[in-house]
Amino acid sequence: MKSSPNRLLATIFGAVYLLVGLLGFAVTGGVGFISNEGGLLLGIFMVNPLHNVAHLLIGAALLIAGLSNAPAAKTTNIVIGAAYLLLGIVGFFVSGPVNVLALNVPDHFLHLGSAVVLLGIGLGADKATATKSQLA
Repeated sequence: MKSSPNRLLATIFGAVYLLVGLLGFAVTGGVGFISNEGGLLLGIFMVNPLHNVAHLLIGAALLIAGLSNAPAAKTTNIVIGAAYLLLGIVGFFVSGPVNVLALNVPDHFLHLGSAVVLLGIGLGADKATATKSQLA
């Protein structure tokens, strides 16, 4: 099984997002599933149970893709990166009862950062690796 930057990133991000989802439940329990108020993870990131479930699903998708093959990991990194880019931007304009994921400003910046890394590796890394191997 050949390793790639996309597989490595998907595996690492997948494990981290699964951990974040589980830790989120330690902060919020299962109360107020879609409440726009929740608990603070690491003292700054707002989460609620729905947000925690989203982290678990995203983590599982990334981890499964990372453990499978490079094309699956690349596609998953790009799709989740694009979704996080959209969520990071739209999040700045969503508040009140529409904010069912209980997002706050630190969440928006974290989502944007995740988007940059996932899209950067997803769109460029395996292409650069393939070019280097073709030159050798």
